[in-house]
Amino acid sequence: MKLVKYEHACFTLEEDGRLLVVDPGGLSTDFIAPDNVAGIIITHEHFDHFDTEQLAGIIDKNPDALIIAHEAVTSNIETFSTRPVMAGESLEVGSFRLSFHGGEHALIHSSIPKIANLGVMINDLLYYPGDSFTLPGVPVDTLALPVAAPWMKASEAIDFLNVVNPRFVFPTHDAILSDGGKMVVDRVIGGAAEKAGAEYKRLSEPVEI
Repeated sequence: MKLVKYEHACFTLEEDGRLLVVDPGGLSTDFIAPDNVAGIIITHEHFDHFDTEQLAGIIDKNPDALIIAHEAVTSNIETFSTRPVMAGESLEVGSFRLSFHGGEHALIHSSIPKIANLGVMINDLLYYPGDSFTLPGVPVDTLALPVAAPWMKASEAIDFLNVVNPRFVFPTHDAILSDGGKMVVDRVIGGAAEKAGAEYKRLSEPVEI
């Protein structure tokens, strides 16, 4: 599969000429809707993962694309084709085999109610936990690792990385960082990945996984 990373939490995977788009949110300003989208995964309802303008742009070029998300998200989408899912479910969209994990967003603060969040495993290869450190419970080759958010610490990301034990890991969920901040994160978490025997790389161009 060809993996392309965009700003913040958005990335795409391409297989057999079709694309899967993950979390095209409001902070992913460099994402431009392509015309070969089979499906769109939205991990949860926060604006940096779920943006109606981004969705409209994708569906305008791909009217048959299926939006896959928890019911907390799909219940707010009236004009596009949706498929609500829950943790523990699996389905196929085009050439993509999807399984969903977790079910709950990480705690931001005790005063802020938790919301639904789904981690997703794609083609038994790439795992992305959304806004959580939910373990998939299965081997992971490629990990999309959140590295900066109000709900996390670097130590939690490193502990998660060590338990998942992927071959390859790339940082995501980092639009809140300055360029200098990204360098710090890459040094700290990248160093931990190296000690764990994983390849860590910030993606600036497409890669094959």
